[in-house]
Amino acid sequence: MSNKERFIEIYKSKINREGSDKLLDYLLSSDFFTAPASARFHSSYEGGLVDHSLNVYDQLINYLNGPSAKKLGFEYSEQSVAIVSLLHDLCKVGVYKKGFRNVKDEKGMWQRVDTFEYDDQLPYGHGEKSVYIISGFMRLTREEAFAIRYHMGYSSEREDPRNVSAAFEMFPLAFALSVADSEATYYIESDKHKAK
Repeated sequence: MSNKERFIEIYKSKINREGSDKLLDYLLSSDFFTAPASARFHSSYEGGLVDHSLNVYDQLINYLNGPSAKKLGFEYSEQSVAIVSLLHDLCKVGVYKKGFRNVKDEKGMWQRVDTFEYDDQLPYGHGEKSVYIISGFMRLTREEAFAIRYHMGYSSEREDPRNVSAAFEMFPLAFALSVADSEATYYIESDKHKAK
């Protein structure tokens, strides 16, 4: 089963909120299943965005089933878990364009290397843009919206740390999604850790 097929299967079996079918149609008509998750860092290849979304889904389930989350009473519906993990990075739809750059190889010769360039025609932020896109199709609970909005946690220098702290305290799903996203990004998808 391809990651596109797995994504669609999880989406259809877990997400049944009004408007979710239209949101899936939107994803299927967009570059969501072929886009990278980043231009140069994690999952920066064709199909990287869907791979990353599934990695976050798997890590979120693992985290919520772990002893720490159970002890703290973190319990969420399968639908909420699927929504926040699979859709947290919709802000990346349509923003990466194929390009190239020249780099020197080990012999000092210039080589053309394919890459992706970031070109956002709807610069609405990161998490907030994902919430905005999803909300155009279906309603989110407040906790889901805050989880998606703050899934980057403290990693953005533009983010007010007081807001992140408040969101994590009020909406534990935001913290859990941030942990899952970080694990997927920095450990599962990182070239530095992937081989281990």
